[in-house]
Amino acid sequence: MWYKNVLETIGNTPIVQLNKITKDLPCTVLAKIETGNPGNSIKDRMALKMIEEAEKDGRLKPGYTIIEGTSGNTGMGLAIASVIKGYRCIFTTTDKQSREKVDALKAFGADVIVCPTDVDPEDPRSYYSVSSRLETEIPNSWKPNQYDNLSNSLAHYEQTGPEIWEQTEGKITHLVVGVGTGGTICGTGKYLKEKNPNIKVLGIDTYGSVFKKYKETGILDKNEIYPYITEGIGEDFLPKNVDFSIIDHFEKVTDKDAAVMTRRIPREEGIFVGNSAGSAMAGIMQMRHMFKKDDVVVVIFHDHGTRYLGKMFNDDWMRDRGFLINDQPKAIELIERHKHLKLVTVNESEVIHDVVTRMRKYDISQIPVVNDAGEFIGSLNDSHLFSQLIEHPELKSDKVQKVIQAPFPFVHHEATLDEVSKLITKENNAVMVKSLGGDIHIITKQDVIDAVA
Repeated sequence: MWYKNVLETIGNTPIVQLNKITKDLPCTVLAKIETGNPGNSIKDRMALKMIEEAEKDGRLKPGYTIIEGTSGNTGMGLAIASVIKGYRCIFTTTDKQSREKVDALKAFGADVIVCPTDVDPEDPRSYYSVSSRLETEIPNSWKPNQYDNLSNSLAHYEQTGPEIWEQTEGKITHLVVGVGTGGTICGTGKYLKEKNPNIKVLGIDTYGSVFKKYKETGILDKNEIYPYITEGIGEDFLPKNVDFSIIDHFEKVTDKDAAVMTRRIPREEGIFVGNSAGSAMAGIMQMRHMFKKDDVVVVIFHDHGTRYLGKMFNDDWMRDRGFLINDQPKAIELIERHKHLKLVTVNESEVIHDVVTRMRKYDISQIPVVNDAGEFIGSLNDSHLFSQLIEHPELKSDKVQKVIQAPFPFVHHEATLDEVSKLITKENNAVMVKSLGGDIHIITKQDVIDAVA
C-alpha cells in the first residue's frame, strides 16, 4: 500500500535505546527520533496541524500566503505542506540560524528574510515583528504564530504522546524535551500525565532564556536575556504553548555543552541529529541524580544533523568558539602544508657527499634512510653530519651506513600534538606518519612550532 502524498508519512517515528553515552546512568534512556518525518524534524507534526485547523475555520483559504517567524524546522514543515496544498510561503528567521536551514527552506520555494538576533521581540527588526508586519501588509495572508497557536500543542497531544505511551508500553517515567515554542513538551506531557500523573516532564532550557527562572520564581526577568548560540530552544518571552503547570523542572545547558554533545551523538550512538538533541542529552547527563534504577527516560531528538554541518559539525566553527574539548591538531594535520610533496629519502648505500647535496637542494635538516627494499632503517640530521665531517673530512666519500642514526619513530595519524612533541627530542629530530591513503610523511620540529605559533 502506498501513501497518497508525503504528508501522510508524518509521525509514527521510532524509539531507540541509547547505550554508550548513557552507560553510566542507572536508568534506561530511549530516544524518540523525529528525523524520519518528511521535513526531517518533529515540527512537521504541528505545522500540518496548524494548517488543517486554520483551513477548517476559514482563516486559511486557497491561494493564501503563509507568513511565519521560524528557526527553520517549523518553516520546513509549513513549506512541505504548502507545496502539496498550493500555498505560497514567506518566512522570517534570525541570523544565528544555520545557513543549511535557510537554504533548505528556499529549496521548497519559500521566500526567506533573515533578521537580527540581538533585538527584543518587540523591536520592529525582530523576526517576530517583521512576520507580523508582513501579515498586515500582504493581502490574503495568514500567520500561524507557532508560539501562541495551541494547535501546536494539540498535534503532540494527539500524536507524539500516544506514540510514546504505546512504544514504551506505558513504562515511561520521565520525558525530556528542549523547550522553544513549548508545543512538543506540553502537548506530549499533557497526554502522558493523563495516562500516569507520576510521569515527570523535564524541560531543557539554555542560558540567555527566561523559562527556568520564570518556572521557579514567576518572574520574567529581562536580565536573564542575552544572545546565545544554541538553536531551537529557549525564548526571551512566554509563548502561550508553554504550560508551566505541565513542566516539572527546567534544566539549563550551556552552548558549549550542547554543541559538544551534539557531536557525540552520531559518533557514539550512530544517530545523526541536531543541536536541540545535544542540549537534551547534555541535560540528561546533568540530571543523572534525578534518575534511578528501572526508570525509563524518553528524550525527543527533534531534527537532523544535516541542518548543522556548517556549525556544530564543523571543526573550524567549533574551534573558533572554544568548543572543542581537545583543540590539539592531530599528526595528520601537522603535515598539511607539505602533504602534497613526495617524501625525500636516502638509501643506506649512497655516498655521504651526495646526501649533503640533496639536503641543501631541498633545504631540509633531517632525512630518513631506507634500504634497497624501501624499509625505513635509520635517519640522518645535519647537526650530526656536520660534527662527523668536521672530525673526519674523509667521510664525505663513504656511504651513509658509516654515519646512520636511529630511525625516526612512526606515530598514528590521529596522534595528538602532545604525543608528537614528546617524541621530538635532542636525540630524535622528527617522527613519521602514514596518511590514510598510505603515503609516508615526516613531521619535524618546525611543523610542531608552526602548529603552536
